[in-house]
Amino acid sequence: MICTFKKKLAKVLCGVLVFTQLGTMQAFARPDWPSDTGIEAEAGAVMDVDTGTMLFGQNSHVEYYPASITKILTALVVLEHADLTDTVTYSDKAMNSVEVDSGNKLSLVAGDTMTVEDCLYALLLASVNQAANALAEHVAGSIPDFVDMMNAKISELGCTESHFANPSGLNNDDQVVTAFDMTKIAAAAYSNPKLLEISSAKSWKVGPTTNNPDGASVRNEHRLVITEDTSSEYYCPEAVAGKTGYLLKAGNTLVTYGEKDGRRVVSVILKGSPRQYFIDGKSLLQFGLNRFQNVDIAENETRYVTGEDQVDVNGTSYAPSDLAIQTGKKITLPKDATFADAELSLGAVPDGAPEGTVGVLNYIYNERKIGSAYLMTKAGAEALAAAEAAGGTETTAAEETSEESTDAADPSADDESTEDEMETMVEAEVTTAADDADNASDQAGSNDVKTGFPAKILLIVIGILAAAALTGGGIWFMIQNNRKEAEAEALRREKRRQRLVAEGGDAEAEFNRLLEEKRKRNEERRKR
Repeated sequence: MICTFKKKLAKVLCGVLVFTQLGTMQAFARPDWPSDTGIEAEAGAVMDVDTGTMLFGQNSHVEYYPASITKILTALVVLEHADLTDTVTYSDKAMNSVEVDSGNKLSLVAGDTMTVEDCLYALLLASVNQAANALAEHVAGSIPDFVDMMNAKISELGCTESHFANPSGLNNDDQVVTAFDMTKIAAAAYSNPKLLEISSAKSWKVGPTTNNPDGASVRNEHRLVITEDTSSEYYCPEAVAGKTGYLLKAGNTLVTYGEKDGRRVVSVILKGSPRQYFIDGKSLLQFGLNRFQNVDIAENETRYVTGEDQVDVNGTSYAPSDLAIQTGKKITLPKDATFADAELSLGAVPDGAPEGTVGVLNYIYNERKIGSAYLMTKAGAEALAAAEAAGGTETTAAEETSEESTDAADPSADDESTEDEMETMVEAEVTTAADDADNASDQAGSNDVKTGFPAKILLIVIGILAAAALTGGGIWFMIQNNRKEAEAEALRREKRRQRLVAEGGDAEAEFNRLLEEKRKRNEERRKR
């Protein structure tokens, strides 16, 4: 009898221990979103091409002058509206609609002709401004009409923070982009096979012109793409293609497209400094490729498509066996996260969705959109997969996954920006509720249960463990509350940063200085 009682008691004690451990484990289950890029440029961003997830942003919604990375959009519009073998004539206007000191790398003159393909190589490899103008006139009839096409294209891509005024990227106060928008433009551009082929070439020989009867070679100017010396600071085997830019008021700008292990990302640098902007571009690219993973939605999601009970999808009841998830769609997660860490919400059927679509599965991680896929009838999913396999249709995620993504390095808030308040913001940036949770996770909750203990001692142990269970649950709720408070604080910091950016001047620089100093002090404390 006593033996049976002790066995039951041991089971109860084990159950209490499991409960306390689970309460703590749940609080710390989801890894933080990485944000430690260390770039020195004023603005930058990196995006996953396949999911549209914004992996990192620094001042990514602030307008900057793009300089010659404009030519990426110019090339995309040209490729969508012209044949590569078309003949382009360089008019007087195309030759003269450039700044006096902007150069003429191919010694072109009015009346020279080239194929569209040669013009694109001159545009993307050697950044020939006259080629941008000539292509614009060839496609649209005039440069202003082509600019209208450029702005229509970025609107189609969901860019709301940028505006273009010329196809070359030369000085114009109305020509501005944000890093956020530029990643969308670059992702679309490098998804065009021909544009990717041209931008990844190390060199190209264009046909004969008046001053170059034997043709002339143009060479890629993007150091991350062309550097083969493994000892060079510019060596970046992941870099496949990209475009450089420079204007006095724009600083150095850079777009880089990279691939690794089946993943594709684009990084953008705005207002960089000489030499360092390539290092920043490399840092962002490798950050995006090495710190994250893409996980297939259809292979991992079981909700709505498994089980026996009917499921409600946007007001209509379906048998799970009649539904399927769009294939080939993925979500982007931190390297150490799992599919179960992502939060799912069901969206309505958007305009233009494929036939058979009944909803959209939208995934969020730490309030950041990380991917989506259509929820469809099985017949609709099979038809869509067949059409995509045949190359007859091209689909994208119905919801723009990066639309509401946050800038991991952009804390801000509403109220006054004195140095003391900025110090508080810095403290909040560096020490978060998650850090507090890491400290709390060291609490142990294991005791060895031995059936030879007297009943009194066992009762005492039960009391202690019951208290531990309550404490564990309390810790879990406390951390959840802390997390919500931290998220609210992050929103306040974001608003403050936006106001600082709008004001410009020393406040922004001072904030960044304080943030860097605080991070260094914390690193030194950890080392000690």
